[in-house]
Amino acid sequence: MIGLVDITPLHWAGFIVFIIFCLALDLGFLNRKGSVITFKKALLWTSGWFSLSMLFALVLLIFRTRQEALDYVTGYIVELSLSMDNVFVIACIFSYFRVPEQYQRRVLIWGILGALFMRGVMIGLGAALIQQFIWILYLLGAFLVFTGIKMLFSEEDGVEPEKNPFIKYVRKLFPISNTFERDQFFTQIDGRMALTPLALVLIMVETTDLVFAVDSIPAIFGITQDPFIVFTSNIFAILGLRSLYFVLAGAINYFHYLKYGLSIVLIFIGGKMVAGYFHLHIPTWLALSIVIGILGSSVCFSIIRTRQNPPTDLSHY
Repeated sequence: MIGLVDITPLHWAGFIVFIIFCLALDLGFLNRKGSVITFKKALLWTSGWFSLSMLFALVLLIFRTRQEALDYVTGYIVELSLSMDNVFVIACIFSYFRVPEQYQRRVLIWGILGALFMRGVMIGLGAALIQQFIWILYLLGAFLVFTGIKMLFSEEDGVEPEKNPFIKYVRKLFPISNTFERDQFFTQIDGRMALTPLALVLIMVETTDLVFAVDSIPAIFGITQDPFIVFTSNIFAILGLRSLYFVLAGAINYFHYLKYGLSIVLIFIGGKMVAGYFHLHIPTWLALSIVIGILGSSVCFSIIRTRQNPPTDLSHY
């Protein structure tokens, strides 16, 4: 560590400008007209995003503190792992609506931009509330424990657009075309503006991320309450979501036990937050080790199951 550098509004602005630059680079090269996002290209970009996030952890280690760097890495891993579940649900949405592959990229672009905005707003509100009312932290911890237990024992219901309140409301406001209009979200029906099925897909993706954010934002506050660490770890986890989709979407059934691993992680993080009320502190390095152990075990057990019983249907999550 060279020396402690105070985080100022200039650093926040610099980080946001850097993220905008990275997004422009991603969209410019990864989403060029006529380009095909192959598994190899998506894996390369996913590795790039991961390397960039770890480089940022190194910057924190050098210019801030070892504890903040560790908090950031722990938060990033938790958010990234929760995002993987989001990826699988998005794959189900695309499958349900039969979205052609060449149109999926545009939905993911706008979906991730919307997710970045929503996460930023939720983090800002959460940080402000926790600073004013510390008891909210313990309430969020109890909520995570409840959510993790519910997720652990719940059955997969699949994608049900007819139960989505946003979809119901939009259907009342606008007519919906029966077919895709290339990669457009809007079209005309009898001279009136209408939505395409791709617009419904985007609404489903955005509302799904909002639901996942309700779990993931409290989880990161269970690691640290530093707004800058919470924000940066969340943003880096979301940035690589689009390329991660093209890496993992074809291997959905190979992660059979991932849901259980994520459930246990939520229960653990929630328990860690509630333990703070009783003045019980779990070191960040131990929390990171436990989270990695839980996720690693779920992946290993999934691989063992897959080898014993190879999946025959990859379309269902």
